[in-house]
Amino acid sequence: MELKELFNEFNVELNLDVDGKDGVLLALIGLLKLDDKAKEMLLKMLKKRENLGSTGIGKGFAIPHCRSLVVDKLNVAFARHPNGVDFNSIDGKPAYFFFLIVAPPVEISNYYLPVLGKVAQFCKMPDIVSKLRSLKTVDNFLELLDKASP
Repeated sequence: MELKELFNEFNVELNLDVDGKDGVLLALIGLLKLDDKAKEMLLKMLKKRENLGSTGIGKGFAIPHCRSLVVDKLNVAFARHPNGVDFNSIDGKPAYFFFLIVAPPVEISNYYLPVLGKVAQFCKMPDIVSKLRSLKTVDNFLELLDKASP
């Protein structure tokens, strides 16, 4: 499975306008189009995961992720915050780019870890920060994912 196959105009937000880590998590969850109870449960799971250790991997990226019963298949979302948010990243700097990954506890396709790995690799690509900053449309983001695929 390629990253480009997971994203579309409905689960990408290029102009995130929220404050704080919780605001980012809520906005990302909102892109998954879940009901209110599921959103609340997922927020608790993601916050629990963040308490174990921040998913802010540095260089402007955060990859909040967890397994949860509120989804029946792998779900992803991407958001870009123009001003950055303190996400307790390992380098102590704000995060601007957020990839959310949520999978059910038992997943037949078992994409969770491979997708997490592909996102981490994508975040390490040369010039990726400048490319993500210059995106104008969701289509530009999808094209960038397409070019990043081997």
